[in-house]
Amino acid sequence: MKKTYTCIICPNGCDITVEAEGRQILSVEGNKCAKGEEYVSQEIIAPKRTITTSVAVEGGSCPLASVRLTRAIAKEKIFEVMDVIKKLRLQAPVEAGSVVLHNVCGLDSDVMVTRSVEKR
Repeated sequence: MKKTYTCIICPNGCDITVEAEGRQILSVEGNKCAKGEEYVSQEIIAPKRTITTSVAVEGGSCPLASVRLTRAIAKEKIFEVMDVIKKLRLQAPVEAGSVVLHNVCGLDSDVMVTRSVEKR
């Protein structure tokens, strides 16, 4: 099977064509650097994503604080992790850089605040 991916690793945005059988890569064409080949290999073998979202903040100057994962997780775990994150309720004040949930779903990735919210 042949499939084309647009690489998101660097600003080049190469259109990379991969020929694969299952999870075995037969050929890679179109990448301008080695990072592109690594990217499409991971996309075929074990795709990963990071999550950036927001959580509710009670008693804050803003009702939401942005958060992100500290590590990419397996793509198929996104909805499981989001189910946990959407239940979070933080109390103001909240500091950017603070971890509000360690090792979410046992995936070795933490949920970290990326925007401070002051107390009302």
